[in-house]
Amino acid sequence: MTLHITPLADPEPGTSSRRLAWLASGADGAPVGSAFLRLFTKEGQQHLAELEIAVHAGERHQGVGTRLLDAAVAAARAEGRRSVIAQAEQGSAADAFLAARGFRRVLSLTYARLDLKDVDLAALGEQATPGYELTEWDGTVPAELAQSYADSRRAMDDMPMEGTDYGTVVWDVERVVAAADAVARRGDLLHTVAAVDTADGSIVGFSELVVPGDGLGDGQHYGTAVLPEHRGRGLARWMKATSVRRARERHPDLAGLLTDTADSNAPMRAVNEALGYVPTHKAVEYQLDL
Repeated sequence: MTLHITPLADPEPGTSSRRLAWLASGADGAPVGSAFLRLFTKEGQQHLAELEIAVHAGERHQGVGTRLLDAAVAAARAEGRRSVIAQAEQGSAADAFLAARGFRRVLSLTYARLDLKDVDLAALGEQATPGYELTEWDGTVPAELAQSYADSRRAMDDMPMEGTDYGTVVWDVERVVAAADAVARRGDLLHTVAAVDTADGSIVGFSELVVPGDGLGDGQHYGTAVLPEHRGRGLARWMKATSVRRARERHPDLAGLLTDTADSNAPMRAVNEALGYVPTHKAVEYQLDL
């Protein structure tokens, strides 16, 4: 087929990345596929790019995906990146496509969902842990907690990533605020539950939940993590259970909550199972070494 690849650029780069894009169209000008390449720009991840490719089901097996991939990989090399990562649902066409084109599997993920109508609120009762208390906020972290919250984000540094060349996400107050602003700009609601060490008032863990602005459909858990020196005390379950309870109380029309966890992250998978999350599908993270 006659194929045209048109390069595009996102006019508004984010605070931690910028995007390049390509549109594939046929001889009649109709779109048949697209590719997006996210180029991370913050310290600790400047070696990395993240790829998304989509091809219309009726246009597959005609070289569209390969042409888009070639354009994106060439751009990643020109930008001095050493790794390109991409995700595919296990067993999907994208799974086979990436495996056949030099990408290697580096991480397995399990996606799960909690049906809120089936939640037993009594089972999610307060689970006070001596020496700790919970605090909560909507949207941007309160100014008096901002630095402590940014410091607590290192709890994600040892998140199981298996063979992924993911680098280190360096968090500061500016990045924390920008992330919350990004959620607000698209009209969604960010709710954060944080665990506080009562000995010094510092935040030692957090659990984030994003809910659609209209309160319908499914919410999405973002990060849930506890600093290494405070693990083993049930804080992750306490925070996530509180997040679930608040979602049920504040958004009665919300259908469910979604989460995804690396298969090698046994503690978080155990938390999800204990709270009633049911696996829905598996995904594979792929990596191309440039």
